[in-house]
Amino acid sequence: MWGIIPAAGAGSRIQPLAFSKELLPVGSRLDGEIERPRAVSEYLLDRMLIAGARKICFIISPGKSDIMEYYGGSVNGAPICYIVQQRPLGLCDSIFRALPFIDPDEFVITGLPDTVWFPVNGFSSLGNDELSFLLFPVDRPEFFDAVVTDGSGKVLEVQVKSPSARSNWVWGAFKLRGSVLASLHALWQERGCSDEYIGTLVNDYLKRGGTACGIRSGESYVDVGTLDGYREAIRLLGKKAADGE
Repeated sequence: MWGIIPAAGAGSRIQPLAFSKELLPVGSRLDGEIERPRAVSEYLLDRMLIAGARKICFIISPGKSDIMEYYGGSVNGAPICYIVQQRPLGLCDSIFRALPFIDPDEFVITGLPDTVWFPVNGFSSLGNDELSFLLFPVDRPEFFDAVVTDGSGKVLEVQVKSPSARSNWVWGAFKLRGSVLASLHALWQERGCSDEYIGTLVNDYLKRGGTACGIRSGESYVDVGTLDGYREAIRLLGKKAADGE
């Protein structure tokens, strides 16, 4: 299983930084007996490894060599490759750049590397459906991609940053087969590569007969791309540490 980490964004909401936003220190980790700062992208990477990802692909922009220097060629035995997105063309373009490496029968998991979410084994709740979203409840769904489902969990619509969102459950990560990723890529090209966000593309995919499920097993989700989000992430991690999680 592949883990794709789209890390080519400029991070303009939390700049200026002297490093890539994905390396922003959030919380800490133990390196043997030494406590060290933890880069925010490590939270997503850890969750991918827990779910069974054996290969990791970072999508980076030309100026983000510090991510390569930080992670190197592998982590916990999982090899890491890097693909350069020359221009900031959005999440869809970023994710699809990994497609040449992925076999049709392989599964892919992906999420956003400037987020912190729980439970840590959230990816494991996503089964082997063709496309499944890990959903989290939030207070302000209009800032995210809200996912509308029916009673069985079938995705009806993804509302991209809509001020009138009909659901407070937003996607924080998703899993799909390589063959589905290829189908989405073909649809994206048919639509003139105009989709910046995955939600608008998935909506057309659903209209054309594709299916997706939404799994409401997420507990907490924080976007660390703003100062307010950074403070919220620190509070969340402090609470989890106090609770022994």
